Amino acid sequence: MRCEDASAAPGGSPAPAGGGGSRFGRGRRRGQAEVSAAEPAAGAPLGRFLAKAAAVTAGLTAAGSLFGLVRDQTIAHLFGAGHDSDAFLIAWTVPEMASTLLIEDAMALLMVPAFSHALARRAAGRAGLTRREARAQDPVRLLVGATLPRLLVLLAVVACVLVVAAPAVVAVLAPGLPDPRLAVECTRLTALTVLSFGIAGYFSAALRAHRSFVPPAAIYVSYNIGIIATMVTLHTLWGVRAAAAGVAVGGLLMALVQLPSFVRHVGFGPPRARRSAAPRSQRDRDRPTLIAFGVIAPVILFAVFRQSQVLVERFLAASLPSGAISHLNYAQKVAQMPMVLSLMICTVTFPVVAQAMAGGEREKARRRVERDLALASLAVLMGTALVIGYAPQIIQVLFERGAFTHEDTLATAAVMRVYGLGLLGHCLVGALSRPFFSTARPTWFPAFAMGAGLLVNVVAGAFAVRWWGTYGIAAANAAGISTAAVLLLTGLGPRIIAIHVRTVAVSIGRLAVAALAACATGWIAGPMIPDPLLSAGLGCLLVPAMFGATGMAIRALEVTALPGQISQLTQRFRNAR
Repeated sequence: MRCEDASAAPGGSPAPAGGGGSRFGRGRRRGQAEVSAAEPAAGAPLGRFLAKAAAVTAGLTAAGSLFGLVRDQTIAHLFGAGHDSDAFLIAWTVPEMASTLLIEDAMALLMVPAFSHALARRAAGRAGLTRREARAQDPVRLLVGATLPRLLVLLAVVACVLVVAAPAVVAVLAPGLPDPRLAVECTRLTALTVLSFGIAGYFSAALRAHRSFVPPAAIYVSYNIGIIATMVTLHTLWGVRAAAAGVAVGGLLMALVQLPSFVRHVGFGPPRARRSAAPRSQRDRDRPTLIAFGVIAPVILFAVFRQSQVLVERFLAASLPSGAISHLNYAQKVAQMPMVLSLMICTVTFPVVAQAMAGGEREKARRRVERDLALASLAVLMGTALVIGYAPQIIQVLFERGAFTHEDTLATAAVMRVYGLGLLGHCLVGALSRPFFSTARPTWFPAFAMGAGLLVNVVAGAFAVRWWGTYGIAAANAAGISTAAVLLLTGLGPRIIAIHVRTVAVSIGRLAVAALAACATGWIAGPMIPDPLLSAGLGCLLVPAMFGATGMAIRALEVTALPGQISQLTQRFRNAR
């Protein structure tokens, strides 16, 4: 199913958002204006389109998470939680950092608003132009021509440097590792993702701004399939190096799965012979804003600080007994599933917020942000209750087989329960950072907030690891991300969008009470059923039921209004079909 918004001219005739922008129909008169691809199709209201986009994105996100789970299960089954898996996870730090910088945070937060503004200029500047002139002066194509070649060269250089400097990278990431040779070999393979992730992230940002959500949502399905297939095929020959090679293959698939849609909707810039048709002032307007230090530095610094929490964990855990890094990794991957799913609505609506900010519609942006915060908090807190309440059963069902022992299950489950305390913070940081970067010129405040959170993480982790080991590392992570979330929540209103901070905080507090009651119920009820699969399955019913009942009792608005919202979204999705 396609979830790609088609533009429409004011009279209602379709105008597809193709490679060179909206196409001019045969016989169309000179001077007739067209609507950009950023606008919803006639007869398809924005709410209905977002419902369909959210549903499709949710399905593909869930599929990507499922394949990610199979990937982690395969790693645990083949390599357990020992030296080999630790070496691979150290090497995996590079693609994890690259993913945050080049797909999830920095690239999206920088390029989605840039493409949104270019689409707005395209819509405003087409009157009186022929098709050839519009194609040559298209702000979207000028933007691609000014940024994509530079990005490719930069990322290729960085990837080569990482391959050569892999021993130094491993020494910095895990200075206490007894034998770093395997980690170095894996790092050289995973370093190739810097280039492929950068291309995939650029494609995703451009397509989301054009409201084409299916290819970007499918990238993690292809990524995890590439890893799983490579591991299964080559693990007997290469050992854990097959997992690192799979990461490189998966990164390539992430770019390839989006390439056809990118060519169709965006293109690679106007031909050289035609670029001179655009006034120099217009070409300059599209170039320097994206390469100026003051524009990209706040976004990159925010993303680096956010992902550096993983670096802190690996650094502190390297000196702990073998398997500590693996326990932290498995616990974090499973614990963050509710957070990933809760942020899907923010991913879909980010272009809407950016375009509302570009058009000066701040009230529309405020309502959208407050709605997103409510829905994301509800989803992540319900998932948190399940993750904490049924942690041993979940880990046992997912991983306890092959080289992954029962002792590994108990250690991972205990760490996951501590990680769960920070899930709301992770969700709020993801949801709140997007409005900050929806303006034409990003602000430094998110980087400051994440820097403060990282400082809390480093100081608390350095102190706690000596006393509580992996539990102390996970607790420090929760404290750091929660600090950043509080700063972003309190700082959004005065700086960017005047959301009602107190109202939002009270709503989240009520949802937290409901989550606490549901979590306690699951913690008590989970061990009563010996079979872990049956226990976890019943927990998937018990926890939401208790969450909903408590939310109704304390009159949490998001819970009481949820049945009506689900019915409305279902009706919109049916109408959109």
